Amino acid sequence: MEHLILGVGDVFGGTTLLWVAVGVSLGYVLGAIPGLGKAIGVAVSIPLTFYLEPVSALGMLIGIAKGSAAGSAVSAILLNTPGEPSSAPTAFDGYPLARQGKGQKALKMALFASVTGDFVSTIILILLAAPLARYALLIGPVELCAILVFSLVFIGGLSGNSLTKGLIAACFGIFFATVGLETETFVARLTFGYLELEDGISLVPMAIGMLAVAEMVVQAGNLNTLDRETANLRDSSDPRDRTVTQDELRRCAPVIARGTVIGTAVGILPGLGASVGSFLSYGETRRVSATPAKYGTGMIEGVAAAESADNAVVPSSLIPLFALGIPGSVIAAILIAAFILHGLTPGPLMFQQQPRMVAGLYVSMLCASAILLVIGLLGQRLFSQIVHVPLRLVIPGVLLFCCVGSFMETGSVFSIYIMLGFALLGFLARKLDFSFVTFLIGFVIGPKLELSFRQSLQLLNHDASNLLAHPIALLFLFAALVFVVLSGRATARRSGQTPPTTQENCNPKGGNQP
Repeated sequence: MEHLILGVGDVFGGTTLLWVAVGVSLGYVLGAIPGLGKAIGVAVSIPLTFYLEPVSALGMLIGIAKGSAAGSAVSAILLNTPGEPSSAPTAFDGYPLARQGKGQKALKMALFASVTGDFVSTIILILLAAPLARYALLIGPVELCAILVFSLVFIGGLSGNSLTKGLIAACFGIFFATVGLETETFVARLTFGYLELEDGISLVPMAIGMLAVAEMVVQAGNLNTLDRETANLRDSSDPRDRTVTQDELRRCAPVIARGTVIGTAVGILPGLGASVGSFLSYGETRRVSATPAKYGTGMIEGVAAAESADNAVVPSSLIPLFALGIPGSVIAAILIAAFILHGLTPGPLMFQQQPRMVAGLYVSMLCASAILLVIGLLGQRLFSQIVHVPLRLVIPGVLLFCCVGSFMETGSVFSIYIMLGFALLGFLARKLDFSFVTFLIGFVIGPKLELSFRQSLQLLNHDASNLLAHPIALLFLFAALVFVVLSGRATARRSGQTPPTTQENCNPKGGNQP
């Protein structure tokens, strides 16, 4: 309680609250622009926080993630083009509502559902992270190595369509993590004589290249698509069509509660991601509905279901990061660089070493939820105009920020070369359907996996039979093996099925069919 009081003072006694508001506003704007999103926004903004206080910097970055998750509903509802993949279910019913002149109603319901899911999930993060961290302190190198192996297999199987491609991407991430000085002998590995590589490859230019630059290259190939889709959507003259009625709030309350629970559970499990949460929530809401055939034609409950789950995933996905130091999502993997940069190493020890900073971060996250509601209500009409900005004006500005952000990380042009190299890798990963999520997480936990593996070999005396003295490690290794077998069988069943040939299941635009 003492640290929590100090954390409240740190947030409200300085400029932290202002920077959290800046982060939420920036995230809302980024989320509303198709092709951008929380991962890109957080990656590009990390260098901008170098001169901020730790709580202000981390609160701003998490505010970007929260604001972007809510803002992505703007383009999904008004353009039928989700700002992020996780907002695709929002477009199923949000876009038909906009075409009926009820765009403002859909945007308000999306905002209410987003804030509710985000706030409740943040409370669950605060309640679960520290207790889980106490148990994590009992985990030794052998158990940690097994948990990391299970996490990579689990994430590799669930973050893409192929377990094999997911594991290949994870192995490539671990491979690039070995660049630099070796942990025990300090012998340079894979540096090719470049001094800039002796400290390893920096996460920030790598993430900016794979996420932001690669995405801008893809978007550049569709410059005119969004301009053609932008229509003159007019709001209805009926005031009831521009606001959420009490009856609609009453109908959507259990939907939002269900979506929040689903999104929180999905966020805690590493590798599932916000897209899984929003689709699961939308599908479950449609399944239990008395009129499932109406979904996809403008049901306000569909918007509430998708957005509540989508935004609940963001805070809950930080639980594995805070408790175990294991990133369970792209955002968590990128935030590790910011945490370490500001003197807070994610994991169970941070609750003992920096309790005041953790408390300040919790307060900042709760404030971000309230600020998200205020900014969404005050600036909704303004933010809805962002979707009309031509993509040809967005791309150069994003690329400029990418170059500046990469340069500020190390103060060297070499970082820009790193960014461009991984931009090419990210572009190829998108085209070949390899999971860059698994790649980034493999890169982040690669050093920890290598160190724990080396320590495990020493503790086990290079004898696998000594694993019998470590039942927790055996349990996770067995779970990883079972997951591989089950995933292989599921892939074999899918490959044996005849692909759909009717146009019923073909919707290249991501339109109104779930």
